[in-house]
Amino acid sequence: MAGIQTFAAIDVGSFEIEMGIYEISSKNGIRLVDHIRHVIGLGRDTYKSGRIAYERIDEVCRILEDFAGIMKSYKVQAYRAYATSAMREALNNQVVLDHIKVRTNLDVKVISNSEQRFISYKAIAIKDTEFNKMIQKGTAILDVGFGSMQITLFDKETLVTTQNLPLGALRIRELLNGIPANLPLTMDLIGEIVDNELFTFRKIHLKDREIRNIIGIGKNTLYLFRGQGNGMPEKITSAEMKQSYDKLATMSLDAVADRFGVNTEYARLLLPSAVIYKRILEMTGAENLWVPGIRLCDGIAADYADSIRLVKFNHDFERDIVIEARNLAKRYKCHTSHNQALELHALGIFDTTKKFHGMGKRERLLLQIAVLLHACGKFISMKNSNECAYNIIMSTEIIGLSHLEREIVANVVRYNIRDFDYDHVHLEEGVFRSGMTEMDMGKVNIIIAKLTAILRLANSMDRSHLQKLVGCRMSVKDNKLVITTDYAGDISLERMSFEQKADFFEEIYGIRPILKQKRKG
Repeated sequence: MAGIQTFAAIDVGSFEIEMGIYEISSKNGIRLVDHIRHVIGLGRDTYKSGRIAYERIDEVCRILEDFAGIMKSYKVQAYRAYATSAMREALNNQVVLDHIKVRTNLDVKVISNSEQRFISYKAIAIKDTEFNKMIQKGTAILDVGFGSMQITLFDKETLVTTQNLPLGALRIRELLNGIPANLPLTMDLIGEIVDNELFTFRKIHLKDREIRNIIGIGKNTLYLFRGQGNGMPEKITSAEMKQSYDKLATMSLDAVADRFGVNTEYARLLLPSAVIYKRILEMTGAENLWVPGIRLCDGIAADYADSIRLVKFNHDFERDIVIEARNLAKRYKCHTSHNQALELHALGIFDTTKKFHGMGKRERLLLQIAVLLHACGKFISMKNSNECAYNIIMSTEIIGLSHLEREIVANVVRYNIRDFDYDHVHLEEGVFRSGMTEMDMGKVNIIIAKLTAILRLANSMDRSHLQKLVGCRMSVKDNKLVITTDYAGDISLERMSFEQKADFFEEIYGIRPILKQKRKG
């Protein structure tokens, strides 16, 4: 049918490989046509030995060959195949990806944790009315995976913080593998592991924050709450969850498997998930748990539909990214009024020089984040603040940014106050470099140089931190970027710093920045 795209989403996960076949149209949105899954213990290999065994690689390739055949039968027009934590953390992930490409001709992309969680949130946001209604009040999105768990806090539609904890169901089970225990003792041991990780999160991020709702997502969540009754319940009260947990704690493993319709292997993985939900509900005092019943494949489809503009979200995800960066800046005691001035100056320069830099909306966002975090390193060291800032940014997941985008931001901040070295921009090797050519790397270096030049010039315009040039006007005339201010006082400090930064800006853009002071009278 005209206007309908057939799309395949593949999730190469820690415990299973899934594929969703979807029909996407602007009229009917996203419709799941078929869903295929195959259980495979990639995570067991990774979390135990650090490598994926060859027999497992062979199995992955056979599964994906079958998936490729199914895609062909559905006449799929586009696909995205993503791998998550098990592949991310495997030391031999490049070997695995190469085998997949050679044998199946499928390109599998390893995505960062922040990308994975962001994609899942898009699937939730497809259910616009319920999602937007819930996040009006204190809400935590709890994404319990096999390798890790993500907690994201919203309040008044605003993303407050997001943190990744090593509390994946498979990872916890591997930790307890060598301990002989009955089911009640196992549940207690899991509780101790969970409580240990949640203690720090509660102390730093919850404090007196009120959480009314929990949104539960992830594969374990689908199976865990499918056992609450017939079908998948949309909402569960805290009291209902406690009753279910108390009953679960007294059951044998075979009984757990029967109740949830899974094998005993999977039943073992549901226990950590149940403990995590119980502990989170107790810790937050949340009243309700909403289970929208989404998978990562649904998020991949939603992200694709958004990228080709076949669906429109009412929730502003870009705003979430910016707010998270602002919260990070606040945590590291960055100078708020200085950052506000820099945002105006940097984004003004970016918009005024569009035809000279050729960058788009995404690069503008990366510049904004670099502005907000440019001074976060001073929290650790005033002397080596740029290097400290680089390390802070690379150690902090900014939800919605890919690993490469975070590297771009970190390098822009790093080179803000050190000589730019085109040959030694610090881009980490590894799985996130997979498929990138030297030409690709060169393009990334140029983006870093362009954004650095803007950040440096914007920073010089508030050298005194007194916001003297706020309200200035910008225009490009005769190959000059003319910045005009009506400020009547002394701008000697800004003028001196501006001239120092002008050379690098001209080297990158081919236009000379000029600062003019227009005195009245």
